[in-house]
Amino acid sequence: MAPPRNVVKIAIKMRDAIPQLIQLDQAKPLAAVLKEVCDAWSLTHSERYALQFADGHRRYITENNRAEIKNGSILCLSTAPVVCYVNMNLMDASVPPLALGLLESVTLSSPALGQLVKSEVPLDRLLVHLQVMNQQLQTKAMALLTALLQGASPVERKHMLDYLWQRNLRQFIYKNIIHSAAPMGDEMAHHLYVLQALMLGLLEPRMRTPLDPYSQEQREQLQVLRQAAFEVEGESSGAGLSADRRRSLCAREFRKLGFSNSNPAQDLERVPPGLLALDNMLYFSRNAPSAYSRFVLENSSREDKHECPFARGSIQLTVLLCELLRVGEPCSETAQDFSPMFFGQDQSFHELFCVGIQLLNKTWKEMRATQEDFDKVMQVVREQLARTLALKPTSLELFRTKVNALTYGEVLRLRQTERLHQEGTLAPPILELREKLKPELMGLIRQQRLLRLCEGTLFRKISSRRRQDKLWFCCLSPNHKLLQYGDMEEGASPPTLESLPEQLPVADMRALLTGKDCPHVREKGSGKQNKDLYELAFSISYDRGEEEAYLNFIAPSKREFYLWTDGLSALLGSPMGSEQTRLDLEQLLTMETKLRLLELENVPIPERPPPVPPPPTNFNFCYDCSIAEP
Repeated sequence: MAPPRNVVKIAIKMRDAIPQLIQLDQAKPLAAVLKEVCDAWSLTHSERYALQFADGHRRYITENNRAEIKNGSILCLSTAPVVCYVNMNLMDASVPPLALGLLESVTLSSPALGQLVKSEVPLDRLLVHLQVMNQQLQTKAMALLTALLQGASPVERKHMLDYLWQRNLRQFIYKNIIHSAAPMGDEMAHHLYVLQALMLGLLEPRMRTPLDPYSQEQREQLQVLRQAAFEVEGESSGAGLSADRRRSLCAREFRKLGFSNSNPAQDLERVPPGLLALDNMLYFSRNAPSAYSRFVLENSSREDKHECPFARGSIQLTVLLCELLRVGEPCSETAQDFSPMFFGQDQSFHELFCVGIQLLNKTWKEMRATQEDFDKVMQVVREQLARTLALKPTSLELFRTKVNALTYGEVLRLRQTERLHQEGTLAPPILELREKLKPELMGLIRQQRLLRLCEGTLFRKISSRRRQDKLWFCCLSPNHKLLQYGDMEEGASPPTLESLPEQLPVADMRALLTGKDCPHVREKGSGKQNKDLYELAFSISYDRGEEEAYLNFIAPSKREFYLWTDGLSALLGSPMGSEQTRLDLEQLLTMETKLRLLELENVPIPERPPPVPPPPTNFNFCYDCSIAEP
């Protein structure tokens, strides 16, 4: 018996033949239609054999047999002797996948035939084929399953998916297909992508439905959300209050919860996300009550401009997740980018929201954001979620770990690295050029810092009572050998070098101290009021006879702090390691590199230098210029 021809060719023939057959008589049973398809295609004996759908009562079909669908199988009814399928060992592995592939083509080619296949092929039988440890059979069974789901109505699809989930299909896919020892094929990856898209597509009706302000059920859900955050269990904050007072209290608590309007229904009228955002908030409050209360109460205690709005953030995060996961979009015919963690547990979308809303609060604090920075924070959260989803973590816990490790600072670093890659500045020759330019540019930065010290700065004195009413001026002499300083009145013009009474030779300077190491802030305590003082304080230790003395400074700004500490470090021969120096060096390196490479625009720069050719076999090629030519 010759092996069956490629099932793809058969599927192409089926797409051509099925419409004409349906136009003839739509009332025909599937068996008769399949028989006409066989005749229309002029199928060989082995191709007809491939039409058999095996389910334990498998038989092979001869040219004279008539096929009848019964309980998901094609049983052979013929007056001729029936040959047992067990005797056909050569076809045992190839027939079931081809049969499933043909039924998938039938389902995708015609809605009418798809309903017939659905009515005759029970889902339990497909689950049996999925549990067989045969990758090809699993792939074809999954293909037929996704075809049946795609052809079903939204209501039928929901019932089918609920039934499949009850039969532990998700757990089986997660354990035996995703975590299988054998590598997953591209076709199976595509079918899992389709299954994930259909599963997420069940959320679309809620996403497209706005909140109904006249719905008693939805109003009660909003009250449950509020009470979970602000009312102690067993108590009611509105007990004994008038209706107007209770209404005012609820409106204030909804504002604390993060709704933009005192009436939360107005916030949830936007579609998307519609009621899906409310579902996510309720799921978070019920399944992570401690995290929910901590989020709301923590932000309620912050200043108004620094609080992270829970409700507004939840609504925007739901929109973001729907966009990242393409909820409601049609399935691609070639995509394979499914997320394994969606098969790792139930309610995966809501669980992902719970991780995302806590990530939003964490990123908000890292960015020290205010209400005006809300859109910027959401852009960073979007990038964090998108980058982590692209890694395809296999479980929600792994996703949580990876996304929490992707801090705001790490996102900025990745953005900078990607920008440099796009500009080609990370190529080995460019990096080598940058290293050669660094000493020259660091000398330029050092020169600028010393010039700034020569210009001088007006500092404030901190007395024991923390009064800042006295001023003093300090500058570096033009020959860089003396620090000259002295008191001055507020509003007076900068003094001349000759008018400054005090001098400190640079040769007597021993070390530069900053922050809590400075003696004038060391004993001030660690309260919040001293935080700004620590960040701007620096001191110079110097020799005064046999004793060690200190010249103490409080910089007027962070930039002045960086400039003075860099300049003093340069005078002491220490490296300039401030953040301002790093930024200035990067800016100068970028500008100088672009200027050097200006003439090489659109010219590819090789990763490695060209190889040095081997030496010649001899060096008898010297030309003697003293010999005159004839």
